[in-house]
Amino acid sequence: MQHGLWLLAAVLLGVMMLSVPRSSGMQSSSSRPAATPGSEAANSSKQQVAALSPNPSLPDPSATPSAPPIRDRETIIRLKIFLDQHSFGPGEIDGHWTDLCANALRLYQITNGNRASGVDPELKQELSSLAPVYIDYEIKPDDLAWVGKSPQKPVAQAKRKFMPYPSIVDFVAERFHTNVSFLASLNRGKNLVKLRSGETLQVPNVPPLELSGLKEADDVPPRPDLKTRRVEIDTKTKTLTIMDGGKILAAFPITPGSKQLPAPIGTWQIVKIATLPWFRWDKAMLMHGKRSGDFHNIPPGPRNEVGLVWIGLNKKGIGIHGTNNPDSIGRSASHGCIRLANWDGVQVLNAVTQGVTVEIK
Repeated sequence: MQHGLWLLAAVLLGVMMLSVPRSSGMQSSSSRPAATPGSEAANSSKQQVAALSPNPSLPDPSATPSAPPIRDRETIIRLKIFLDQHSFGPGEIDGHWTDLCANALRLYQITNGNRASGVDPELKQELSSLAPVYIDYEIKPDDLAWVGKSPQKPVAQAKRKFMPYPSIVDFVAERFHTNVSFLASLNRGKNLVKLRSGETLQVPNVPPLELSGLKEADDVPPRPDLKTRRVEIDTKTKTLTIMDGGKILAAFPITPGSKQLPAPIGTWQIVKIATLPWFRWDKAMLMHGKRSGDFHNIPPGPRNEVGLVWIGLNKKGIGIHGTNNPDSIGRSASHGCIRLANWDGVQVLNAVTQGVTVEIK
């Protein structure tokens, strides 16, 4: 593909939310940086974190979401947008209640010194005053540069120069942390298949995934100011938590491996960070954790299997990375790696640096 997307702009990795900047697996090939995470072969932003209590009582890592399910669709949507705005990822923004959302709510409430009591009267009042719930987004000419042919088979992918979104509506959905189905429900009467530059869509009011500052980089420079951070990954609740000085800064839902190739329990360190990584598709590695000579180098892009970011650990072939299938987050179906939605992956990218400890439990 001739978009030259990875040369779009200077790297603005620190410009995302959280003071934390708001990114995937395996080894490099001899000629090109190729991420080789333990990720599966799948088909298919900008607000400060809420003020944290001085000494938050950290949640029990083995605890599971206990709040009763919310039935009201409007409340679910408002809650997901609220949690997303405060950097406690609830999964895709839509009207469906999930354990991912329940866990994000639990962590948010405990972090802010409250009892994990679900949508209590105080939170209900905050949700009712949340405005706007939706905003308008006008499709820009530069957005179309992220759209193109995106084959699904590795042998065909390896012949491409970039792995773009298959349609502009997929681009918009991921930019605003949702899915095509939910966008369709918000924009009834619009032909989402034939969207053009200049058209406007209604989208959830969340910090957008910014792609303009990303470029292909095999080894992002260290950021010493972030070395005090710590990443905790709970494979039971499927949550990645970013800590600093005993405080929770942010939390995001993950897919933590599979029964065949589970995420490696233990304490590790981040040794490499790459943006718009190449992916070394090696079936033997994906299925058995052993590298072979039969592989394909898949070019970068949002529909690369490791998405927009690869954060490599000092455990061969294992890292934290994005995905080409955000709907898969929360399922134990990756190959040993820690998989995030791309919008959450970029936040994690901007929140950590080489040398940061990662504890998987």
